[in-house]
Amino acid sequence: MSGDGSPMRLQKYLSRAGVASRREAETWMAQGRVRVNGEVAVTPGIQVTPGRDRVEVDGREVHLSEFRWIALNKPLGTVTTRKDPQGRPTVYTLLPPEHRSLPYVGRLDLLTEGLLLFTNEGDAMHGLLHPSSEVSREYRARVQGVPAEATLRRLEVGVELDDGPARAELVRHLKGAATRRDEAVLSLVLREGRKHEVRRLLETVGHRVVSLERTAFGPLRLGNLPRGEWRELTSEEISALRVAAGVKPEPSSRAKGGSGSGRGSGRKIRPGEKPNRPRPPGGRSGTR
Repeated sequence: MSGDGSPMRLQKYLSRAGVASRREAETWMAQGRVRVNGEVAVTPGIQVTPGRDRVEVDGREVHLSEFRWIALNKPLGTVTTRKDPQGRPTVYTLLPPEHRSLPYVGRLDLLTEGLLLFTNEGDAMHGLLHPSSEVSREYRARVQGVPAEATLRRLEVGVELDDGPARAELVRHLKGAATRRDEAVLSLVLREGRKHEVRRLLETVGHRVVSLERTAFGPLRLGNLPRGEWRELTSEEISALRVAAGVKPEPSSRAKGGSGSGRGSGRKIRPGEKPNRPRPPGGRSGTR
């Protein structure tokens, strides 16, 4: 998006450029990192006109572009980073060149696979990740041992981790999904994104995680997107994610997506939940 010539606040410009949320932009301005037409911009209300004013962050010019949203089914053994010092494959090696500049939304560790979002819409990305938004994440975990019903309820009540109390909003035993008698497959819904939180929760109650997959992020579900493949989101999915993030929906023409196609099969993933506030599968919702 080259800009329609309408003035906008500098914070909004930086957010639309995908380099920062509006709050982050204000911090950068206060630190003297942002310049407009060569002058340091520290005034919060300063207006800029796309296509006319030159905006720089740390000496690099920032341009507006169309909002892009894509989903990737991250495979096991890839790292969620742009470059890995150990030379391991990264999630960006699975994307075409035109998408490799997109920031990811919520990291998945090396041994976790599943749904990973990418977008250059700064405000929405910030809203999806901010604890106050309480956006749900759903995981499918294969664990050692078969948890008792009391253990599942304990996970919902909460346990103490080394960085404070934590709980799953909803835990279900997916009976019949495990292929071994000494294992079980669980579905867990959380509203936090702490490091290794699902693994630590389950290990605390005595069940080590054998494999872990993220199957939903807010209203968006992984669906049948093949492992290692990506696709652009539809305008309906983008709108649902914006609502979940607490961001006012943009006109659909500003969002690049809706084709449902990518390097993968192009199958569509429909939002699985009502957009006014994501509800976990199973019909229960609450606050972590």
